[in-house]
Amino acid sequence: MSTKGKKTVWIFSLASFLHDMGSDMVFSVWPIFVTQVLGANMTTLGFIDGLGDAIVSISQAVSGYWSDRLRKRKIFIWLGYLFGSLSRVGYSLSTTWQWLIPFRILDRSGKMRGSPRDAIVSEVSTDKDRGANFGLLRAMDNSGAVVGVMIALLFLPVIGYRNLFFLAAFPSLLAVVLLLIFIKEAKSEKIKIYKGLNFQNLSGNVFLFTILSALFALGAFSYSFLLLFAKKSGFSVSMITILYLLFTVIAAATSIYFGKLSDRIGRKNVLFLSYGFWGLVSVLFLFVHSALGIVVAFFLYGLHKGAFDPVQRALIAELSPKEYIASTLGGFQMIVGLCALPASLIAGYLWDRFGISSAFYFSLILTICSSSMLLFIREKNT
Repeated sequence: MSTKGKKTVWIFSLASFLHDMGSDMVFSVWPIFVTQVLGANMTTLGFIDGLGDAIVSISQAVSGYWSDRLRKRKIFIWLGYLFGSLSRVGYSLSTTWQWLIPFRILDRSGKMRGSPRDAIVSEVSTDKDRGANFGLLRAMDNSGAVVGVMIALLFLPVIGYRNLFFLAAFPSLLAVVLLLIFIKEAKSEKIKIYKGLNFQNLSGNVFLFTILSALFALGAFSYSFLLLFAKKSGFSVSMITILYLLFTVIAAATSIYFGKLSDRIGRKNVLFLSYGFWGLVSVLFLFVHSALGIVVAFFLYGLHKGAFDPVQRALIAELSPKEYIASTLGGFQMIVGLCALPASLIAGYLWDRFGISSAFYFSLILTICSSSMLLFIREKNT
């Protein structure tokens, strides 16, 4: 990778660190703010969060398409960070939960930065460092989240929710400034347009990887369920926060390693490893209910996140046609994201209807199915 490419990846990584720092200053205390400060019930909280997830999935597909059509990437990235910054100001001013809805939509629309940014990272990378670059990006994501949670823990008792949310707007604003000053976009002359969700002109590899990734997402429910399980097992609120920090720190510490490992031994092998970590998490929650077992499960969950996120992005980027990579990435993220929407609803239903274990058995079955399908994916050199 060229010196310019390295600089681009590092600027994106720093911007990601700043944005996630501000984001987790909000979302580490978000459920308490929505329910206890603004008086919403759990159904309302679920609706607001579910709406946000839907907007994320759609925004990435739309931005990927328009990024290729307009032959521009940078504008979607810095606008995404700006939307995140403005939404936090809105959160700080909200006096009822209804006010949160337009700002939540604005916040999650900021995820439009994902597909164009990932496309640029893939384009400036080679087969030898693409995994490492996506790993660095994810490591800085998670590191920013860790700092954000710690800031929230320290400052919330002193300045309160609204001032904390207002303060959280500034890191993303700084990310916007970084991108505007240091990222120079080269205009591509030949970019095809990805047309809709029919995957026209895409390979069978992209089809199959999208299907298996969506299937896995359907069973990989939110970490909130893991935290609730820990709470039901006797962990205090402060200890649950530490568990949240534990898996976030582990993911941050291992993302670069797993990205580099995928450069050496292949993307599929590291994805198999990540599925294995998630499977072990489910097994531990099913059969080992001791405090130590739960701590180990959260450690393994951090390893899963560290291995899964950067390598999945690197592999779909390599499988995508280079002429319209942002569109393909956006379509992939939308389909996987929309399949992830009902994951927590299904887990919650199974939990309420059949007991805690049923949700983990369901997840294990889908993990095994996804892993089996992954065997048929052919990695290719680009």
